[in-house]
Amino acid sequence: MDRLIEFTKHVHFTFGDSVLEIIYLIASIMFILGLKKLSHPDTAKRGNLWAATGMILAIAATLLLHSQDGHKIGNFGLIFTAIGIGTILGWLIAKRVKMTKMPELVSFFNGMGGAAAALISLVEYPHISKELIADHGLLNWNTLVILLGLIIGSISFAGSVIAFGKLDGRIKDIRSKILRVINIMLLLFIVGFALFIMTRNQVNPIELTPFIYILLAVSLVYGVLFVMPIGGADMPVVISLLNSLTGVAAAMGGFLYDNLVMLTGGILVGSAGTILTILMCNAMNRSLFNVLIGAFGGGGMAAETEQGSIKEVSITDAAILLGYSRKVMIVPGYGLAVAQAQHLAHELDIILEEKGVDIKYAIHPVAGRMPGHMNVLLAEADVPYEKLLESDKANEEMENVDVVVVIGANDVVNPAAEDDPSSPIFGMPIVKTLKAKHVIVMKRGMGKGYAAIENSLFSHEKTRMLFGNAKETLQKLVAEVKNI
Repeated sequence: MDRLIEFTKHVHFTFGDSVLEIIYLIASIMFILGLKKLSHPDTAKRGNLWAATGMILAIAATLLLHSQDGHKIGNFGLIFTAIGIGTILGWLIAKRVKMTKMPELVSFFNGMGGAAAALISLVEYPHISKELIADHGLLNWNTLVILLGLIIGSISFAGSVIAFGKLDGRIKDIRSKILRVINIMLLLFIVGFALFIMTRNQVNPIELTPFIYILLAVSLVYGVLFVMPIGGADMPVVISLLNSLTGVAAAMGGFLYDNLVMLTGGILVGSAGTILTILMCNAMNRSLFNVLIGAFGGGGMAAETEQGSIKEVSITDAAILLGYSRKVMIVPGYGLAVAQAQHLAHELDIILEEKGVDIKYAIHPVAGRMPGHMNVLLAEADVPYEKLLESDKANEEMENVDVVVVIGANDVVNPAAEDDPSSPIFGMPIVKTLKAKHVIVMKRGMGKGYAAIENSLFSHEKTRMLFGNAKETLQKLVAEVKNI
């Protein structure tokens, strides 16, 4: 009878584990399909829901079916309380955040993912299998995964917090060659110290717990100092890189728990972040190493150039120029997001289209403060996706454009990237606005862009400046174009 009971228990748990793995596989497929749908604005919302449904399915299956050595998960009260608090806070934050603060929100959520991965490593380190330690010491796969999760998660968390502060304007860049040396020394220390921990032959890992907290502290410090020297113009790259680090840290948790869905999710986030990081670097014609050492952005790296004469244009003249054009290209930038003027920009293009004007938007990959910032902003205003041209395609059409309207963009239209070898942004692909017949630049003033360098476009003979808040200026411009 005892054997029958044991066999029944074994069959029960084996069946439950098999069902759990199947559900994990389904959830993983939903993640992949959701990520695929995120590649187009028309399907992005559904893609997000698919991925969210997959996550809910994975969590529910884990709580209901997971077993280990015959013992099911307990502490349901604490688990559901944590899920409830996180869900409510996440929902409220996401509903209330403004589009201008979306980059900060991405950094914040990304940091929370890194923190979760680091906490998993802290909790699981004392529970490393004694059998593994007896056979291999701490030099084993589980210890490696735990330490990598701790290091990468901590760096991602601390770096994301600093990125959040920079995007919000609360933290300034710190530029120093000494800081770069300190960062290299810290990184070498982290690698060496992790190897030191793994080569200890302690039977009880708890004896090395103080060293784990030292590794945590140094990793957090490195995460802070790692992002501090990187200029504001490089924030899109940094956000992508930190996102990929969080994904790798989550994948470490998947390895640790032998959890398929956790592993798949981490790999997807890590690989997508890595690919996006490479694309962002290519968009600026710079290497990742060049970005990480803080080669430009955030002030003081460029030589000051003497501004030429600035020519302004009135609202009426700008409206006439646009109304009688055949083709107009709008180049949006962070100023458009700050002014919350995307809906007015779309209203302007609708009115111009009714007058027979062909309207397109030139989207630079690093315009704004995060990858895809302008795409998201214009999608919110219901601008058709077909009107959004990548900068390369926009440049191909630029010679046929009568008027380019630059709204709040700066560095991504700076001719210095092409004609000034001494400029820090020399070689960076830009939207070539000067190939068009006329250029109208909407700005609040003559302030520099996030790369903190002068823009010779503003004083070019083809350019006319339309000063003022983008939202108020567009309101006046829309009203004036209607009267033409």
